[in-house]
Amino acid sequence: MVTLTFLGATGTVAGSRYLVEAHGARILIDAGLFQGRKELRLRNWEPFPVPPSSLS
Repeated sequence: MVTLTFLGATGTVAGSRYLVEAHGARILIDAGLFQGRKELRLRNWEPFPVPPSSLS
């Protein structure tokens, strides 16, 4: 089974992040930055949504 989780860009164009999980592997795709209004850009300094050590 493959699971796709949307971690960014919900409600915006920039800041895309997709976590794909399949057969024990975890892959983060397109870890983009937020652009535009200041309140969006500040999201770039929020804690990363997935521990990098958990990725394949």
